[in-house]
Amino acid sequence: MTRREKLQQMLQESPDDVFLLYGMAMEHQSAEDWEAALTSFDQVLRVDPDYVAAYFQKGQILARLDRAEEARSALEAGIDIGRKVDDAHAVGEMTEFLQNL
Repeated sequence: MTRREKLQQMLQESPDDVFLLYGMAMEHQSAEDWEAALTSFDQVLRVDPDYVAAYFQKGQILARLDRAEEARSALEAGIDIGRKVDDAHAVGEMTEFLQNL
């Protein structure tokens, strides 16, 4: 059974488990299934709007897809949430990435 299949199975039992959702999003990203990854990161953020890493990953994918305005929006939202939850490291990474867009 692949990692993706294991995640899918676990998500059937716990569909709102943010860690499983994030893992699935990362699996889609690793497979370069960008739209599925974006959809999965959006699911993460619906379940936990404070999940800072999802904003950064989403922003990176959108930038890769030349969707700069959407990337900026995701990163700016992530920076705001990062400040709210006091995650200075994530704020710094997203700020740097945003400046280089």
